[in-house]
Amino acid sequence: MNIRNGKHRKPIHLAAHFPGVNNTTVWTDPTAGSQIEFESFVHLARTAERGLFDFFFLAEGLRLREHRGRIYDLDVVGRPDTFAVLAALAGVTDRIGLTGTINTTFNEPFEVARQFATLDHLSEGRAGWNIVTSSDAFTGANFRRGGFLKRADRYRRAEEFLTVARLFWDSWDAEAVLADVESGTYVDPSGIHAVEHQGPEFDVRGFPTLPVGKQGHPILLQAGDSDEGRAFGSRYADAFFTLHGSLQDGQRYYADVKGRAAAWGRDPNQLKVFPAATFVLGDSDAEAQDKARHVRYQQVSGATAIAMLEQVWGRELSDFDPDGPLPEFDPVVDSDITQGRVRHVDPVAVAGKWRERAEAEKLSIRELIIAVTTREQFVGTAARIADEIDTYIQADACDGFILVPHLTPHGLDEFVDRVVPLLQERGAFRTEYSGKTLRDHLGLSEFAAHT
Repeated sequence: MNIRNGKHRKPIHLAAHFPGVNNTTVWTDPTAGSQIEFESFVHLARTAERGLFDFFFLAEGLRLREHRGRIYDLDVVGRPDTFAVLAALAGVTDRIGLTGTINTTFNEPFEVARQFATLDHLSEGRAGWNIVTSSDAFTGANFRRGGFLKRADRYRRAEEFLTVARLFWDSWDAEAVLADVESGTYVDPSGIHAVEHQGPEFDVRGFPTLPVGKQGHPILLQAGDSDEGRAFGSRYADAFFTLHGSLQDGQRYYADVKGRAAAWGRDPNQLKVFPAATFVLGDSDAEAQDKARHVRYQQVSGATAIAMLEQVWGRELSDFDPDGPLPEFDPVVDSDITQGRVRHVDPVAVAGKWRERAEAEKLSIRELIIAVTTREQFVGTAARIADEIDTYIQADACDGFILVPHLTPHGLDEFVDRVVPLLQERGAFRTEYSGKTLRDHLGLSEFAAHT
């Protein structure tokens, strides 16, 4: 724990989200680059490593999203395979963690356990798994079993999936086997144990194909703000990847999931909380605010605003002016106008709240969409952003941030050059890596206490 002005200070943790297929990315900027060329991944990962970040983070897409029966415009640039990219990055980076989003609904435990164990070996202990679930039949159509899974069962499957994956990680007595290998003696196969599991989702009997990596288990992240996601993550995860819109919201979320972890008998300090955040830097706060407005209008064009409105209203609204008012009629409740995106559970209620806000603040459709889709962001001078990030951490609103630049692949450069040195001056951010594994970077025990 660092000390400044006589007070203990929590360490700041930072991660970098690759700005690929999402509404944060600005593709119209002349400095924007490719999201599928390997050099883009290399540049962002090496920049984050130069900034001493904990890990590099990749999202995952198992099917191109569609809107009104057509592939969503941002998706046409493509979605590379997560494991292939992370494995390649292991060869061109040295310390930064390599974390990928992998779905438990449309994969198998043996396969995923093997892939993460392989990545952990290739990277010498830097692998992390962001666990997500899906009950989406649209995505499932790319898989043999389709979207059979009921929404209520998705976390039940995820829990059993993780149970089996961990059996594979734990079934090889790595110390005994590797000691035999290093000494040149006969390798005793009794150090490799069979995995046997029977459950509602999986019936498995087999052997792992390699020992677990240096971390014991890869780091486990959980992306979920729902009650189900919080319950799952507080029991099993090493870190949460989350969203919240203010310091107070963050403090409530932080207290909730840390309390849930304690209720499972875990040390709350062994569970980290990482909200996603964007940033816009300027030489003055006013300049930064002007740049931020420009970025948001690049991110949400008139056509994009109408498309996002259609996702809530569940019907075509191409005749509406994005600079005009919201529709006066209510949304269609059961609509498949958007595929591959989570639609609001109660679109009528959402529409009501949007109308209230638009009327109170005199917002057009485009202005409203910009307002409601702006994620937590830091806007200002480097000094202001450093202060705000530090405030969140020290006030127990989170343990760090997963930063989402709006440009690929150079969007993180300015933050590393200007903000990181100021965080280091405050005594709460590392000046060098003290360990080699992602578990080291996060300050987690060698074998995290999972119930």
